[in-house]
Order: sequence, then C-alpha cells, then structure tokens
Amino acid sequence: MKKLILSFVFLTTCLLSFPVFSQIENEPVALGLPGDNLNLYAVLDVFQKSKTLEEFERAINSKDRNINNLDLNNDNFIDYIRVISYRDGDSYSIVLRVAINRLEDQDVAVIEVNKNRFGKVVIQIIGDEELYGNDYIVEPSAGDTLTPNPGYLGYERMYAGNYWNGVLYVNDWTIIINLFSPSFVIYISPWRWDYYPSYWRPWSPIYYYNYWGYHRHYYRNYYYRRVGYVRYPLAYSYYYSRRTSSPIVRRNRVNDTYRGTYQGRNFRRPEGTVLPRTRQAIPRTRSGNPPATRQEFPETRTRTRQALPETRSVRPNEPTRRQPIEGTRQRTPSTTRSVQPNAPMNRQSAPRTNNPSRTRDRN
Repeated sequence: MKKLILSFVFLTTCLLSFPVFSQIENEPVALGLPGDNLNLYAVLDVFQKSKTLEEFERAINSKDRNINNLDLNNDNFIDYIRVISYRDGDSYSIVLRVAINRLEDQDVAVIEVNKNRFGKVVIQIIGDEELYGNDYIVEPSAGDTLTPNPGYLGYERMYAGNYWNGVLYVNDWTIIINLFSPSFVIYISPWRWDYYPSYWRPWSPIYYYNYWGYHRHYYRNYYYRRVGYVRYPLAYSYYYSRRTSSPIVRRNRVNDTYRGTYQGRNFRRPEGTVLPRTRQAIPRTRSGNPPATRQEFPETRTRTRQALPETRSVRPNEPTRRQPIEGTRQRTPSTTRSVQPNAPMNRQSAPRTNNPSRTRDRN
C-alpha cells in the first residue's frame, strides 16, 4: 500500500512539473544589452542561405524577415546594417556595421571565415563587445547537417585546443564557394549615412518580447550553438585592429538608454556555451581524481603564496648591512687621496739636499 502511494505521488509531481518546464522554455531570455535586437543565430542562418554578400546584406535589412531590430542612435528608426569584407590570406572577415551619424560608425558583429591547412572551412559569428558583451560567439553545430544533400555527412571530428569538439565544415555553402572562387572581389557596401538603397524604408522598432517571439525556435535547435572561444584568434586579431566603435553607443549603453525596449520587464539571461567540453573542463580530463586535484592545488598555491611574503620580508634588511661597507668605501678614498699629495713635496725637497753635495765635490 505504501509503495502505491509513493508511486502515485511521484507520478503526480512529474505531471505537474511538465507544464512548468515547458513554460520556462517558452519564456524570453535576454542579455540586457543592445545586441538583443539582432539575433546572431538568425543572421548566420541567412548567411548560410545567401549566394552573395550583396544578397546577404539585403536579406538582413528586410522588414519581412524581422531580423534587424537595432536602433543604436535612438532616433526611433531601425538602423541600416552595412556589410564590409576584409581578406587576409585564406581568412575572411565579414563585418556588420551601422552608421550612427555622419561621423561615427559602430560594428555590430563579424563573421570569421577561415580555411585550414586541410582545405576545410570553419565559420563563426562574433558579436561586438559593446552590443553583446565578451565572448558571444555562434557557430554551426555538428549535431545535424545543414546541407540539402542528405548523403553528405557535413561534419568531422577535429582536435583543437587539447580537447575534441564537433566542427561543422561549410565548404559546400554557396556563399563560401563564391568567397573562395578566383572571380570573387572584396565587397564593401556602397551605402552610408543618409544614402541608402531604394528598397530600404526604415520602420519603428518593436519591443523585445515581440522580437523574441519571431526567433524563439533558434534557442531550441541543433543547427547552431554558442561557444566560448575564437577558433582562429590570429585571423580575428586582423579584424580587431580595424574594429570601429562609437562613443554614442557606449554612452547610451552606460546610461541604460536601450532599456526601453524591454518595457520595464526583467528577463532571465540565456545559457552560456553549449559545448559538451570547454576549456574550463580541461583539468578534469588531465587528472585522475578531479575533486582531489581541485582541492589540493589551491591549497598548495595558497601556502606558497603565504610563505613567499615571509621570506621576502627578510630581504629588505640586507641593504642595511651594506651601509657600513659603503661608508668604508667613502672613507678609504678620502684617506688615501690625502696622503698622495705629500709625495710630490718629498720629491721637491730631495734636490735641495743634493745641491750642497755637488758643490762640495766641485770644491
């Protein structure tokens, strides 16, 4: 009888918990930063489906797609996102940039496309730190294939950073094929502040709750994932030296000017990296007994750090012992130098004593 009661209680709690979990999954998540109004998952998805960079620029600025909801200059109109490309060898940096006014620009994100020595192409989209904070990076996931060909595997296992991660290679994306074709020409958007294409008609931004509703499916898919590190930091540094930041955006972010898009609501933050193993998990694999090593290493480090100041505190006493030595060095030169001038005086007196002897010999 007790077992039946316990089983009945367990089933009821499980049934009651299912609606709670489903409600949590459907709740909006937000960084609390301006980048909430440009979903990088959707941007990378549009990039994968585009053929050229011109087509990609037009797609992310289309009102029908509901991707661009940025109003960085706070003029109640959506900002036009320009696409600018850089190349450094087998690496491309596709920059998304917004004109704040006639003089200032702000980078929103950069798509890093890198070909390794084996000819495999890896792609990441990195949100700018002013809009997304540090290390907001999205890449295609190796959990499922993004290619239309069902027979194509679409991913391989690659060893990087002393640990394994599933990496989806994107050599078959149409836009990637065009990037690495001999006929490709570096694309720089011809549009600028107050000079936009004829198809562009700015509209008023919508509230974040409604914007998140258009993109909620990206947070529960296996096509893209967040990672916590840049796979090719050298290529990213080439772009970062050309990064553009606007003081107006920084000032608006500090003054919470962009908080109006949340309608005064507070949303929970999204989950971090979804990699099965990150760099923080490296010490677990290297040690045989993770809990013991984690507790032992900090103890030894703290002991040594506490012992070092004790030994260092004795060292300042050594210069005090050297002071008498320096005093003797100053005294000895003074005594020796005072004796040396007497020597020439003796030499001068010697000839005076010799003069009488010579006169005697002559006599």
